[in-house]
Amino acid sequence: MFGDEEVALVDLLDRLLAGGVVLAGDLTISLAGVDLVRISLRALITSISPVERPGTLAARAERADRELEAGDG
Repeated sequence: MFGDEEVALVDLLDRLLAGGVVLAGDLTISLAGVDLVRISLRALITSISPVERPGTLAARAERADRELEAGDG
């Protein structure tokens, strides 16, 4: 993947999170051939970018507050 190039841990994590990482695993604890406990792990780890522009959620909250105040008065 990276060949002989040296990569800092932060850069490696940035590359992994940019593309996403899927973790999957199963653990089974058995006694005398009888499954006692089974644990399954499925996880998707990725970075996300904001869908809305900065300030949009704050503007919505302010508008909702004004509407509530107008309804109470």
